[in-house]
Order: sequence, then structure tokens, then C-alpha cells
Amino acid sequence: MPSSERRRHGRRSFWKILLGVSFTIFVLAAAGMGGTIWYLLQDLPPLTGLREYQPSLVTRVYSADKQIIGQFFVERRILVPKENIPRHMVNAVVAIEDARFFEHRGIDFVGIGRAMVTNLVSGKIRQGASTITQQLARSLFLSPKRDFGRKMREALLAIKMEQILGKDQILELYLNQIYFGHGAYGVQSAAQTYFNKDIGQVTLPEAAFIAGLPKGPSDYSPYVHPQAAKRRQLAVLRRMVDEGFITAEEEKRAAEKELSFKRLTRDDPAPYFVERVRQRLVAAYGETMVNKGGLQVYTTLSRSAQRAAAVAIEDGLRQLDKRQGYRGPLKRGVNPDEAPEGRRTGALGPGPPKEGDTLEGVVTKIVRDGVIVMVQGLTGKIMLEDLAWARRQSRGAEAVKVKEVAKGDILRVGDVIEVGVKKLASPMAQFTLEQTPVVEGALLSLDPRTGAIVAMVGGYDFRRSEYNRTVLSRRQPGSAFKPIIYAVAVEHGFSPGTPIVDSGVVYNEQDPDTVWRPENYDQKFYGQISLREALAHSRNAATVRLLEKIGVAPVLEFSRKVGITSPLAGDLSLALGSSGLTLQELTAAYGIFLNQGIQLEPYMIESVTDASGKVLESHVPEPQQTVAKETAYLITNMMEDVIQRGTAQAAKGMGRPLAGKTGTTNDFTDAWFVGGAPNLVTGVWVGFDDIRPLGEKETGSHAALPIWMSYMKTALSSLPVLAFSIPDNIVYAKIDPTTGMLAPEGTNRGVIEVFVKGTEPTQEAVEKSSPGEFFKFDR
Repeated sequence: MPSSERRRHGRRSFWKILLGVSFTIFVLAAAGMGGTIWYLLQDLPPLTGLREYQPSLVTRVYSADKQIIGQFFVERRILVPKENIPRHMVNAVVAIEDARFFEHRGIDFVGIGRAMVTNLVSGKIRQGASTITQQLARSLFLSPKRDFGRKMREALLAIKMEQILGKDQILELYLNQIYFGHGAYGVQSAAQTYFNKDIGQVTLPEAAFIAGLPKGPSDYSPYVHPQAAKRRQLAVLRRMVDEGFITAEEEKRAAEKELSFKRLTRDDPAPYFVERVRQRLVAAYGETMVNKGGLQVYTTLSRSAQRAAAVAIEDGLRQLDKRQGYRGPLKRGVNPDEAPEGRRTGALGPGPPKEGDTLEGVVTKIVRDGVIVMVQGLTGKIMLEDLAWARRQSRGAEAVKVKEVAKGDILRVGDVIEVGVKKLASPMAQFTLEQTPVVEGALLSLDPRTGAIVAMVGGYDFRRSEYNRTVLSRRQPGSAFKPIIYAVAVEHGFSPGTPIVDSGVVYNEQDPDTVWRPENYDQKFYGQISLREALAHSRNAATVRLLEKIGVAPVLEFSRKVGITSPLAGDLSLALGSSGLTLQELTAAYGIFLNQGIQLEPYMIESVTDASGKVLESHVPEPQQTVAKETAYLITNMMEDVIQRGTAQAAKGMGRPLAGKTGTTNDFTDAWFVGGAPNLVTGVWVGFDDIRPLGEKETGSHAALPIWMSYMKTALSSLPVLAFSIPDNIVYAKIDPTTGMLAPEGTNRGVIEVFVKGTEPTQEAVEKSSPGEFFKFDR
């Protein structure tokens, strides 16, 4: 064979071999790809329910005036149909995320080619090619893990989704599903989070901002990276021009428009209340339904009353804490040039300080008339008079002297302290010295006519402790338990005018280990006094004698009748409130007295509906006459005297009928005040969680009553002034308070007393000439 022919034959053989090898490789590659696709198809999640797909929804909790006070969610999302989403919002998303969305069938091969060229030219990955459908598939069905297998599944799912759903359905799912940062899923939640408006109200520049977030929600946060957020918004507007959605003039106007972002605040006006609601819902419907089911929960909470309660607790506990003296700075020896950024309760992000804020700052200088403090770049002064409380513990409350500050007795340069912003003035703000209380307190307020809880504060700070002291903490109520005992006495035929001896008595005298000598707070005894006087002035010895007369068992039975379920002591110490109760138990029991003996169980939830609007539950009141209305009125009338001339006289100038009772325990470990009007009853407790003294003379009237008054002045201001209803079976008689018998005819001495008809005295007291035989009390 000639050499030229051999060469041609060799070339033909080479190409045959190359073709054969190439075909083999192609077949193998195709088989491999087919096998891979077959394998991935077996592993894909089923899409049969995609048309009925319902994403995880937010359960929303509303106040009595239908305002949101809490949300429970895995993903904070509020569904909105596509027809309610503005066209410029849809266009903005399409322009920046997938301009060929309406042309491709799930995978954009043109976009893939363009992205490959762009990335090759730049030498790094600058552009992706995931379509809106692919992003939705990833969000709904796949993990965020980045690998080849996930990308292939994403593409296959996108193709299958486009076969099942129309473009509008895909867009609606996408716009309700994708994450937009700061806990917001879907465009409706994003609009509320960033602009405090519904999605239907967003403007073009706002829509452009929202549309730019999915690529990097944290990278484009206006609160963290405002400049990056603005650049991203401009990029979206430019893409909208490129795709013909808006004109260059519209782009210019939108770009120049300054966006006003909602200040990010902690959405917890009533954290203890909302958490209690959550626990109740979980018990009824389960965790999944509560966190994903989109329940609508309508509650009894009054936002105005809740705000007043939170302020009253915070201010009251701060004042009590200050009375015990200054514990010292948070930190010492800090470089004044490195002042802390400051801490503000209730807000996220620094933001400018405002009056009423409590912040952390650093002392930079001691001056003639006070202390200079720097916080968040703001310079302010604490005047000497605003430092006086810091020395009360050791030197009394007289004016603090600058030399005491200068030598470091109170503060030094470099001390990190808490300050309150008293006044924002130029050139220097005015601060006060503050400290976060370590003492705790709780407040519960309800409408006794319905049982609706209108305000609940379970502690000083929910972030510090989620323990709800209104319903979980059992503490000794002290004298606040006495109205229960006096009510039982009334049911046994006693009256407010019945005499009782207030004198020393000893129990178990023969046993030194158990001997008990009940004492009054002032360590004085007043002899024979009426039950009214004994309750108004909280006479311990008289109350113990009263309990001895009526017996412990009837008191235990009556307590259960008025809703007290906590274990109670079966001995005479019950007279002094020795058994722990919850604030809710005691407040609700007082509510029965103020509501003519009618009991209504405290409740928080008016109704619950599911995501479709179906009513799952609705509260139906079940009033019960558990206490005779005459008994309830007599105890209420006696508790009015507690305020008018007894241990709670500080509250008598509030301008409406009020009744209540103070409570203080041994060694001042617990302070209480419970009371109210016919349309609002409130209980306040103050104490340390570890049960230790609050401080000398921190009684119920000193520690708890001011909090109660502060709250009630605000909470009652919007309610009508009501008098306590007087039952028909109530009569009046002028009596001799020493004997409880009728005052002699014609005398102007004695006191008018109330009785249940049939229990009033019928015999006159014998008038004697000795002075002080009759008493006339100022009512």
C-alpha cells in the first residue's frame, strides 16, 4: 500500500476511533446525567399540594381596642393576595430579581449565559442566574446548603412548579414567602416593619427599597447599613428603567425622595400578659397552631391602662430602691474618652437620646455644682440636688456637698453610671442619677363586673426575669388577708360596729418553742374597739381574737368560695396573712366584694379565630353570687374607711369612692395594697424574690400604695365615677362604739353605723357621766 494511502487510512481510523470514543463519552455522560436526573427526581419533594400551599403564618394578639400587642411565629408573615400588591411593587421585584420572568419556563438559559460571560470577564462571581421560580423552590422545599445537588434539585423543582402553577400564582407565593430582614417574611410584613403601613400604601421609592432586600437582608438594612441600602434602592430603580417599567424622570424623583423608616421598637407593651396568653393558647391548640397557624387572638388588655401600670411599677420600684441608698457605679476607672454608647429601654438601635430615657454614661468631670456625664456623644450635668438620694443610707437626706463628690464619696471621674434624661437643653443636658432596682413588684388590674384583666405587670423587667409574679408567685399577704376574715365574721352575725378587744394575748405560753404573742405594728393596744376600727387601722391583736371567735374552718371554707386555691394555714396565724397567695387570687377576691358579692373568673381572651376567620372560642361570662351582697357591701364600706381615715389615707383625695386594704408582713419582706372602685380593682405587691426585708418601714402604705395610686389615677380617669351600690337590706343606726349598742335617744354623741337588716342593735347603751364614754368619729 502506497504511503499516501496508508496516511489517508490512518487518518480515517483516527477519526473513527475519536468519533467512537466521543460517542461513548457522550453516551456515558448522557447516561450519567440521565441517571443523576432520575436519582434527583426520586428525591424531590411532592408538589401535589402546591396549589393549596399555605405558608407559616403569624398568630397575632390584639388589645381590647384591636391594636396588635404581640405576635407568635416561626416566620413573621402576613398573607396578602397579589391583587392587593401595587403594580410598582411587583415590577420592582421582577426588574431586580428576574427580568425575563414572564418569558422563561422556570430556568432562564439566556440569563445563565449572560451571568457566565459577566463572571468570566470580571474574574469573579458578580451575577447569579436564579429565577424567581428557583428562589421560591429553594425557599419552600430545599435547605440553604450550597452544592451541585441542591442547584440541580432547585432547577428541576422550578420546571415542575411552572408546569403546575401560573406565573401570577408563582409571583403571589414568592411575594408572600421571601425573607426581607428584621424578622419580616413577605411584602406585607416588610411594609409594616420598615414603613408602618400596609403594602397597598407603599410608594415607588419604598417599593424599590423593599425589592432590593431579598438579595442580602442584613447587608441592606437601613438601620445597620443605610448607605448600602440607598445604593441598592438606586440599583432597583435603574433596573426598572432598563426594563421599561418606569421612566427616567420617575426614577429621578424616586431617587431624590428621602425615605422615612419606622423606628424599630420591641413589640412588647405587655410582655407578661402576652406570654400568659401564649401559654394558654399552646395548652388549648398546641405549639404548631400557635406559631404557624395564623390565629387572631382578641384580648381584654387596655393599652392605656397597661402603659400606666408599667410606668407606675417602674417609677415606684426605682423610688423604693433609691430610699435604700446608692449601690455604686456599674463600673469604675473607664477612660472618659471611651464613653459607653448608652442603653435605652424599649428601643433597638442607638437613636438620639430623648427626655425620659434611662441611659448609661461615664463621669468626665466633677464641677462646683455637680457632675458632668457623657453619653452617646451628649454632654450633661447631674446637679448636686439630684445626687442627694445617693447618700441617704449613711448620712441622711440633707443636701450633698461638692467636696463629698470631689473626694469620691459618691462618684469619681471614670465611673460608668445610669442617668435619666431630665431635660435636653443647650449647651448642656440635665441628667439625674439613677440605678436599676433589684427589688421586684407586680400589678394586676381587672374589671370586677366582668373579670376582664385590663393590665398585668409581672415584674420590673421581662427581659431580666420572665417569671410572672401576678399568677405564679405565692407570697404572704399580711393584713391584706384581713377582709376575708371580717367577711366571715359578718356572715356569722357580726357587724362593723361589733366591739372587739385589742389587747395583748399569749398563745402556747407553756411551750417556749411555740409561744406566740401577736403584736400591732405600732406595738400599742387600744382596748375595746369596733370591727371597723380594727380593720381601718389594721389591728393585729383584735383580728386574732376575732378569728378565735369565728373559727378557722369557716375562713378556710369562705376563702375557697371566693376563688383562693393556694394552701392556707389551719391555725390562728391565718389572721395575720401567714399563708402565701398569688396576687391574682387576692385581687379577684377583692373584686367580689366591690361587685356586690358576684364572682366572675379573671380572664384574658375574649375570642380566637383561625386564619380563615372561623371562631374557635369566645368568652361567655358566668357570674355567680358567691358572697351575700349585704356582706360584700359591709366589707367594702369598712375598706372605704381604710382609705378615708386608716392605713391608706394617702389615697383619700382621689375624688371618687374607693375601698382597699394595705398588707405588710414580718420584717417588711412583702408590701401589698389591693383595692379599687366598682368598675376597677387593682392589686400591687412589692418584695424581693429571695424573701428579704425591703427596708425599714417599707410597709404596704409606703411601698405598694404609691404604685397603686399612680396607676389608678390614670386608669380611672377614663372611667365614670361610680358609688358602691347599697343593697335594699342595709339599714343604719347610731351606736355607742364602745358597746355596739344604740346610742341613747337625744344624745348627739355616737356614730352612724351600717347593718344588715335584722342584725342592728335594739337596746340602748346606758349613758355614763365619765368622760370618753362615747366617741364621735370623723367619717
